[in-house]
Amino acid sequence: MGEQLIRVYVAATVSSLAVLRDSGDLPTDAEVHAVTPNLREWYADGDEEELEYVAFTRAAQAALPLLAAAPELPARRVVVCADLPAAAVKPRTQELGHSDVAVTGPIARAAVASIHVDGAAALADVSAAVAQVSAAAAGDEDAQFVVDAVEDHELEWYDASELATLAESR
Repeated sequence: MGEQLIRVYVAATVSSLAVLRDSGDLPTDAEVHAVTPNLREWYADGDEEELEYVAFTRAAQAALPLLAAAPELPARRVVVCADLPAAAVKPRTQELGHSDVAVTGPIARAAVASIHVDGAAALADVSAAVAQVSAAAAGDEDAQFVVDAVEDHELEWYDASELATLAESR
């Protein structure tokens, strides 16, 4: 019987993909989310797929401040999904509903299950959200409306084997 794996969702950018391609590891200095016991308890009626979608969506949201900090990058949210040993993943808080986790060490390319990136149709809305993400975090309701609008766009799914191609799409 193998070791239990936990799917994690890492907020990233296209430049993060280049680092993963070139070094073989994805640093975990960005936000990482997973289905935690706290999330499971908060969404008691949610099935596993719904809980994974919540964690995934939170990672996609966490990619916006990364893009705001690097305006030279394409306005594409990136979420890297990886399967890690349970011992390497710890909840950051015990608060109900939270999905943010700490991961011990970088994430190896071999652990990556899939990569999700905004498509061309999302670029205008993502750019607008990136411009408003700081104001939204400060409580501006109009800015929050702009940020929330990106959730209308589903990120496109890519197999981990497509990493090199995605990393070139700068």
